[in-house]
Amino acid sequence: MELLRLGPLGHERPAVRDGEGEVHDLSPLTDDIDGAFLAGDGIERARDALHANRLPRLDAAGLRIGAPIARPAAVICIGMNYAAHAAETGAAPPTAPVIFFKHPNTVVGPDDDVLMPRGAAKLDWEVELAVVIGRRAAYLDSPTDAAAHIAGYAVANDVSERAFQIEHSGGQWSKGKSCATFNPLGPWLVPGADVGDAGSLGLRSWVNGSPRQASSTADMIFDVARIVWELSRYMVLEPGDLINTGTPEGVALSGTFPYLAAGDVVELEIDRLGRQRQVVKEG
Repeated sequence: MELLRLGPLGHERPAVRDGEGEVHDLSPLTDDIDGAFLAGDGIERARDALHANRLPRLDAAGLRIGAPIARPAAVICIGMNYAAHAAETGAAPPTAPVIFFKHPNTVVGPDDDVLMPRGAAKLDWEVELAVVIGRRAAYLDSPTDAAAHIAGYAVANDVSERAFQIEHSGGQWSKGKSCATFNPLGPWLVPGADVGDAGSLGLRSWVNGSPRQASSTADMIFDVARIVWELSRYMVLEPGDLINTGTPEGVALSGTFPYLAAGDVVELEIDRLGRQRQVVKEG
């Protein structure tokens, strides 16, 4: 089962795709896929309604795919969380999760254009496993408690402007992470129960058809359970919050590849979570 939102930006409607690839209207259950829906056992209610044939079919042909979660209150990111990526940046592997934030309004649909901000010179791509929180999490006792607080997973592109992030940073990264369109998300949210082991998912990215990243979440320094538990010690995670869990090696920051330019096409995918495609355009 896959949850998604379809339609023009700001006017998306909730939907669910079944195991046969058929799309169904989720509007009989909820106005949107958001924190309130997730906190109210929305995923299980959607699953039950789908199995009971209570959701009408929806013709999704030609409809824009929006971000699968509406209006996340927080976008929390983990930096340098893949061993090979830390090595390619010249940094030592962190001994605790490196945390930074993106503005929530960076979240856009998986195939929406990525806009180059004014003055951008070092625009970069980052395929990442995104975690969506389904239940409030505060002071979890151990990483084993994390799974009960996770709604599901999605593909994210943690778009970065490296000059803003590093050279203009003032000691923090969010300047290079928070420009408009800098967090394409989706195409859908896959419930945790349908993903299985989030620690063995392949991640891949391409620019203009040429391979860039090819790795696995097995290379994470801190796995999903550790991240959610760790974050809960320092902040309250709310339903609908989004966590980007870090990117593997193969980004432009490594010096191996050129940075993005207007007209470039970025594609990203994660096993069982779908594929994205963005065109880079002047902002």
